Amino acid sequence: MLYAMCGFANPGSVEMASAGVGSASHAAGELFRIKAGISMVHLPCRGEADALGGVIAAEERICFAGLPGAIDHIRARRLRALGVTSAGRTDALPGIPAVADSLPGYEAHGWFGLGAPRDTPSGIVAALNGEVNAALADPGLKSRLARLGATPLAGSRTDFGRLVASETARWANFIRAANARTSATTGYRGVAA
Repeated sequence: MLYAMCGFANPGSVEMASAGVGSASHAAGELFRIKAGISMVHLPCRGEADALGGVIAAEERICFAGLPGAIDHIRARRLRALGVTSAGRTDALPGIPAVADSLPGYEAHGWFGLGAPRDTPSGIVAALNGEVNAALADPGLKSRLARLGATPLAGSRTDFGRLVASETARWANFIRAANARTSATTGYRGVAA
């Protein structure tokens, strides 16, 4: 999600809070900055809660953050959602457009998965996969996830492997194309000129 307390008074100096250098929120913001062709100053924080707190306190202008961590702030009107970063709108916030509606091709969604050590016996992996899929099909859990703006994605270990490979390749290509880099001593340095 892209959040803001108010409009951009000085477009050349928009401050973007993130969960930290190299975090998903940092990558989502960089993707937006590059696709939109705008300038933003990256302010890495110590996690998503810290970044959202900075926007709520009007210390920073915007933050790209996961909907589950921000939705209660949005509903309480402490944050104003400007757009969802998934490919389309979400049922959790039906009145909020997708960023891709204004910036075609933009998509930066988060996901979680469950992994096991490589040498875990296939029978155990299959049993875990079955239990996770059963839990994700539970109406109570589905309802709770929907209220948080999350969409369960059940499937096989092969499906999950394809998702991991696809997302890894997509973001690696973006990072290479953007020539993104960080500095361990000075923090964020942005994209090379």
